[in-house]
Amino acid sequence: MAEFVPVAKAGDLAPGEKMCVIVHGKRVALFNVDGTVYAIDDMCSHAEASLSEGEFRGEVVVCPRHGARFNVKTGAALSLPAWAPVATYPVKVEDGEIKVAL
Repeated sequence: MAEFVPVAKAGDLAPGEKMCVIVHGKRVALFNVDGTVYAIDDMCSHAEASLSEGEFRGEVVVCPRHGARFNVKTGAALSLPAWAPVATYPVKVEDGEIKVAL
């Protein structure tokens, strides 16, 4: 069973916001979609670019380097130049903390 690691306070990530956290040395991007937090790899699957630095609207984040789009709920690549998905990670919010498991 995966260990959930506290990465942020629940109040640090309001709906519509994003942030990057480090979990066991790995960069993970968090996105709050209508009150539910999702976690994906922070690195674009096409080129090395931080997804947490991209434009985020609804369920979609846009890579700041080449404009590839990803669904933050599923990790699916939605547009070229990316064709491979990014990894997603389980998230739970409890005791006022956001916790992620790799």
